[in-house]
Amino acid sequence: MHTKKIFIVGAGLMGSGIAQVCAQSGINVVLNDISQEAVEKGLKNIAWSVSKFIEKGKLTEDKEIILNRISTADDFSSAADADLALEVVFENIGLKKEIFLKLDEFCKPNTILASNTSAIPITELASITKRPGKVLGIHFFSPVPMMPVAEVIRGVSTAEETILFGVDFVKSIGKEPIRVERDVAGFLLNRINFPSTIEAICLLEQGIGTVEDIDKGMRLAFGRKMGPFETGDMVGLDVTYGALMACYEETKDPRFYPPQLLRRKVKAGHLGRKMGKGWYKYKEDGSREEG
Repeated sequence: MHTKKIFIVGAGLMGSGIAQVCAQSGINVVLNDISQEAVEKGLKNIAWSVSKFIEKGKLTEDKEIILNRISTADDFSSAADADLALEVVFENIGLKKEIFLKLDEFCKPNTILASNTSAIPITELASITKRPGKVLGIHFFSPVPMMPVAEVIRGVSTAEETILFGVDFVKSIGKEPIRVERDVAGFLLNRINFPSTIEAICLLEQGIGTVEDIDKGMRLAFGRKMGPFETGDMVGLDVTYGALMACYEETKDPRFYPPQLLRRKVKAGHLGRKMGKGWYKYKEDGSREEG
């Protein structure tokens, strides 16, 4: 089934990024969020990002044509005729379940429901719906317009045709799909990435290296575009904390328990670029302060 319309719940960094890549690929998007401020900020970010892609020659279509494919909604009625409904809110299983119950109610029976969660089990979200075979995970990475990969995750009840739909959708928006065949906490790529992020924070706690040197070393030695602390500030330290806790609560494996320094920074409100301070400090325009 070709995706002609997608309903996205959550207009933050991830949701707006997904909306952008869908619109750039010719898919009509409805962007929903409980916060009108988040919607306006998301649309502003999309417009800026599309302009940059056009300037660099990566998009040939007119900016307004792309942006006109994105509409907004403050309720779920517009999800009725969507081919795909994607939940993209923060890592809170109670909130995600509320959204899935609403999507199950408003969407037509053959609509595929998906979550962009980075750690919460797909099976648990699917189990509260009347269509568990049509529920899957589609996990994007930030920043979505730049990152060329997305995980397609199978829950216990997910039908193979649903997985194939997810794979085709990911390809249709210019990403490479990674199939995750079992619904384990953290899925595939974060299951590999989380321990290295935790170790980086622990090494910082112990005074073995600085934020700057750890990031620089990870970029230069391992070819990463961003180090773990740069990535954490972009994603949000609260998001990292939530994903680690979800993984820990599911597995009870102490390897995934958030380090004390991360817990303290979240409580202090040092959540990254969006708050002006995380592992680094930021200016009002979002650029990083030096020194």
